[in-house]
Amino acid sequence: MGAVKTRSVPAVERALRLLEVLAESKRGYTLSELARVLRLPRSSTHCLLLTLERQGYLHRHEETGRYMFGAKLLNLANMALSRIELRERAAPYLHALMRRTGLTVHMAILDRGEAVLVEKVEPPGLVRLATWIGKRMDIHCTGVGKALLAYLPEDEVERLIRERGLPRHNENTIVSPKRLREELRRIRERGYSLDDEEDEIGLRCLGAPIFDHKGRVVASVSVAGTIAQITGENMAELAEAVKETAGAISRQLGFAPEGGGA
Repeated sequence: MGAVKTRSVPAVERALRLLEVLAESKRGYTLSELARVLRLPRSSTHCLLLTLERQGYLHRHEETGRYMFGAKLLNLANMALSRIELRERAAPYLHALMRRTGLTVHMAILDRGEAVLVEKVEPPGLVRLATWIGKRMDIHCTGVGKALLAYLPEDEVERLIRERGLPRHNENTIVSPKRLREELRRIRERGYSLDDEEDEIGLRCLGAPIFDHKGRVVASVSVAGTIAQITGENMAELAEAVKETAGAISRQLGFAPEGGGA
């Protein structure tokens, strides 16, 4: 018996086709032209255009009436391209960090108030962490998250705390805004973050920020392992390895820190 096939959404298909048609045009299209090319009623085409324009994906030129890509669509494309570039440039450094430490290496970006894993490099062995590319994580209790949060503008930090709160994962999770601000200050002082069983009991994580050519934090890198793998004895050495890796990736992105340091 064949598998039941899930039906597509016709309106979404038409909207995507509309975007594809516009992508092939250098000057954009008017409503009438798009309706003709798409072989759709003028009213249906107008509804699609109006929806995409209201959401910021299209822009209508007031004088010519032609529709072209809006800033939001261009921003999405730029974000996707920058992520691909980031992963490509970071890959050799992430693999080197895994070999140097023998631990699982993560790289994450900030997206809608959460840390999203965009790369994972695992060492050979039996220990496997329950993480994957695309996993979304809280920023106040993870190594990659706190490394991102610590270098955001103060007003952005306050907004994220206010909107997302500080959910408690266990008794080690920082749930006080005052304590979190103190923790972020310490991260900036020492250059790395620590998740000491704050997200998950039995696991630790050390993270560091990655900066772009404008000095903005664009990602973070971390090593993660069990409390038997990351201990008081090797923590300083591991933190230094993570900082060096983050610094090397930042320089690949054109970051030039004041004073010439990494």
